Amino acid sequence: MSIINNIIKVGIVGSSGYTGGELIRILLNHPNTEIEFVHSKSKYGKKIFEVHKDLIGDTELEFTNKIKKTDILFLCLGHGNSKEFLKNNSIDSSTKIIDLSQDYRVEDQINVERNFTYGLPELQKEKIKKTNNISNPGCFATAIQLGLIPALKKDYINGEIHTNAITGSTGAGVIPSNTTHFSWRNNNISWYNAFTHRHLNEIKFHCNKLTKKQININFIPVRGNFTRGIYCMSYFESKFNIDDFIKAYEGYYKNHPFVHISKDELSLKEVVNTNKCIIHIKQIDKKILITSIIDNLIKGASGQAIQNMNLMYGLDEKLGLKLKSTTF
Repeated sequence: MSIINNIIKVGIVGSSGYTGGELIRILLNHPNTEIEFVHSKSKYGKKIFEVHKDLIGDTELEFTNKIKKTDILFLCLGHGNSKEFLKNNSIDSSTKIIDLSQDYRVEDQINVERNFTYGLPELQKEKIKKTNNISNPGCFATAIQLGLIPALKKDYINGEIHTNAITGSTGAGVIPSNTTHFSWRNNNISWYNAFTHRHLNEIKFHCNKLTKKQININFIPVRGNFTRGIYCMSYFESKFNIDDFIKAYEGYYKNHPFVHISKDELSLKEVVNTNKCIIHIKQIDKKILITSIIDNLIKGASGQAIQNMNLMYGLDEKLGLKLKSTTF
């Protein structure tokens, strides 16, 4: 480890939203990290706990408009803004970067500038260990891919994949909109961007790399009337039976500590506030139903970013991420 006294000096850019808040919370409790600066143009000069009120008593850090040299830099910027930031700011070549936007998630974006690696640990852990720059996967992309990877690698899927996933309001970001307003969202449900969601390119690109045939994924995202979590259901036809699937999934994920195969049907609270993905498999005639659940802000964003950081620095990937779910 090329860091002083095993402490990783961390910088965060774009830290006033939900993802930034979760990232700060986890890093403050990580035994091998020290936050050097938290950058925000809109919140410059304010105490972090004045914006992220759950952090009162945990830190006296203030938001800054200055960029300092650090061991690693987390970019929690809006989609399209990470490229602009790296274009307009001179970041030392020795600084590792983890980008939580979609700017570098597919191949035509990855192999440019600083040479980003797609950071889904359960897909390419060894490659992540050797890279300096990570493009952190999207939340829907994480839930959907973790539910499909073993079946794709085994070529167990016949025909199209149909996916329906419901997400909490935090997935829409901290800036209010008509569809995140309490009066609209409470006791309500709606679909959006059916078959055209921005994560689909990312999902199809990486899933199709796992199989010799082109897989079509019909994805319908749904807005839920809760704050956090993704409950994802993917189904498809298969000539293989459920025992084949369970064996394949348990075998594939046996060395991936955050993914668990459950024999019981799932409820979303089992993963809220954790870096876990829990998967349930059910067979109905020739159809296989894969349910995969994650916390969109942790395994779908900030927790996965910390998991990637741990791997990049040769640490136990679970370090700082042993979090309890809010099941009651």
